[in-house]
Amino acid sequence: MGNPLEALTAILRLAYSGELAAALAYRGHWKSVRDPDERARIRQIEEEEWHHRDLVGGMLARIGMAPSSARERRAGAVGRALGLLCHVAGWLAPMYGAGRLERRNIVEYEIAARLAVRAGRPEFADCLLTMAEVEWDHEQYFPLPRPDASAGGPPPPVAATATEG
Repeated sequence: MGNPLEALTAILRLAYSGELAAALAYRGHWKSVRDPDERARIRQIEEEEWHHRDLVGGMLARIGMAPSSARERRAGAVGRALGLLCHVAGWLAPMYGAGRLERRNIVEYEIAARLAVRAGRPEFADCLLTMAEVEWDHEQYFPLPRPDASAGGPPPPVAATATEG
């Protein structure tokens, strides 16, 4: 996609539906957990995913675009299925899956911030970078083995703007 606005639209649509899947999966996950502190934190993460969805939906609306209805249906089905699996799959599988998804979301939001600047929507950049940082916090919550730098894990987000430099 050579057009930055088209690329931004595509990634925002992906993120919007991804947040639906994540929120529904986290809802099932926190309902499956017994430890009250862990349950509360995962529920908070679910709420943050819904908040991100609202923010991304607002960005789509401001550029005159709508979410993909096909992707929304698919994301809803995936999120519900993952949420149900949390009740039968034990502790490790949901935590591992959540950590991997959060890692991908970090990079997705950082790319979206750069695209927003290139597409003439620099007002989106700080919000997108903040969402990347929140996703990084989510990823850090899950007690997974951390890959070394050669394995492609993202470094901690930098408190920087998305302006080209």
